This record gives sequence, C-alpha cells and structure tokens, in this order.
Amino acid sequence: MNAPAPHPQAVDDSGDLLAAEQALRHWLQPGRRWVVLTGAGCSTGSGIPDYRDEAGRWKRPQPVTLQDFMGSHAVRQRYWARSLVGWPVMAQARPGPAHLALVRMQHEGLVQCLVTQNVDGLHTAAGSQGVIDLHGRIAAVRCMGCAALTERAALQSELLRRNGAWAGLSAVAAPDGDADLQDCDFSRFDVPACAHCGGVLKPDVVFYGEGVPRERVQAVRAALAHAHGLLVVGSSLMVYSGLRFVHEAASLGKPVVAINRGHMRGQELLALKVEHDCGALLQRLAAAAG
Repeated sequence: MNAPAPHPQAVDDSGDLLAAEQALRHWLQPGRRWVVLTGAGCSTGSGIPDYRDEAGRWKRPQPVTLQDFMGSHAVRQRYWARSLVGWPVMAQARPGPAHLALVRMQHEGLVQCLVTQNVDGLHTAAGSQGVIDLHGRIAAVRCMGCAALTERAALQSELLRRNGAWAGLSAVAAPDGDADLQDCDFSRFDVPACAHCGGVLKPDVVFYGEGVPRERVQAVRAALAHAHGLLVVGSSLMVYSGLRFVHEAASLGKPVVAINRGHMRGQELLALKVEHDCGALLQRLAAAAG
C-alpha cells in the first residue's frame, strides 16, 4: 500500500536562504534522483513574464484557446499581430539562474528527468539534457493542414514584410511571446498561410483546450516510476497538464517537494513547500551538490 502524502512543511520567504536550503537538502540527498517539473517562475529571471499572481489569479486575460484560434480568422489576426510585437522579448531571452543551476544539478546526478511547462526552450539552451517540453516550443510553427514545421524567426520576417506599419509599435510584454496591444484595428493585419499547402499556421505549442501529446505524458510517467520523487520549481500547478504528475507521484507513494511563491494546486500533497526565489535557491543547492 502506498504511504499517505505528508502535510506540507512550509518555509516562508523571510529572506533566510540558508533555512530554505537546509530544508530542501534534507530531501535532495546524494544518490536520490528526481523528476523536476518547472513552470513560469523559472523564466521570470530571464525577462519572460508569468501568467498568474501569487494567489493563482490571472494577471491578464486568459490565453487564446485552440478552438477560437482555429475557428476565427479575426482571432488569428489578433494573435499574430500581438506576437509580431512581443516575439523579440522571447527571441532575445537567455537562460537565467534557475536554468543554469538545474544543469549543474543534472550533472551531479540529482535530476533524472527535466520536464517543463514553459515553451521558451531555455532549459535546453542552458545545457540540460533530454528535456521534455510538455507544451512544445514557441520557436517553431506548425501548419495545421500538412504538419510542416518552420522556424518562428522566419515567420517573423514574413510578418514584418507583410505588415511593416506594425514594426514600430511597442507594448508591455506578455508571456510566451505575446504583447498587450490595446485599441488596435487588427482587421487589416495580413496573416500568411502555409507556403506548402495554404493551411493555417499555429505556434507548435499546446494551446488552452488542446491536449498534451500522449507520448510526452507517458515519458514523464515512466521517468517518475524510477525516480525518488518529484521536485516542482516555479509552478502554481493551476494547469492540469502539470498537476497530474503530482497526483501520479502521490499515488506511487513518492514525495513531492516544491519551490514556489504563492498558492499552489495540490498543495496538500506536498512533503515540503519552500516559498523563495527559485533561481537563488537552486544556485545554492547546485553549489552544495558539486
């Protein structure tokens, strides 16, 4: 019979980095290999905004759904216009402290498998091996007709060629290459079709209302079956695609440890929750592991 999940041991964000580090080192001991699940909190240090506040509420309107994107040309015009303005923030982002620390922790044998809900590709850019991009990567574009893949950077050039007047616009950056453009007329924005078949172009990421590919879920579950436990970093787990692995670990009687500021779904299943900046804390853990 699987052991019941313990109640969470909270370590508040009092600035005492040493206390947080010691609490985590009790779990992240040499010889124990963990599945690591990361979220937006890992990439805020790279200048990429997150979706939610510390209470788990949306900071901005909910992202577009797959159904709306595929069902409306006007929605696609709005999406790609905002993406044209917001893409440079994503394209210029570089790995931050959390990404680099996880590379070191993988080299030291603490990380068995790294799974990310982020679509920025920064874990791979930092040097982590075998990353499972649960929601895909924003740097690729897929045709929904013929499945041809192209680079997002190439599409950016085409968007600018067709919509040069939009190049000078600026807006507050939003998550995943979006921008908070307000009071714009999107009706004349020229959205290119697939050069191969004329189909609809969509970022090669999982939209809201779209399922995570089964093979990615199965790969995480297989890794979790052989790991000591699950370490959640920088995610509120408000999206089921990540939360499911907390439930999976609990059902296997394996500990779930989290580094995240603010409210989390599934918090009652955690063995430990540390409220601290994940970049600074992971840097200390990586140094200690080395």
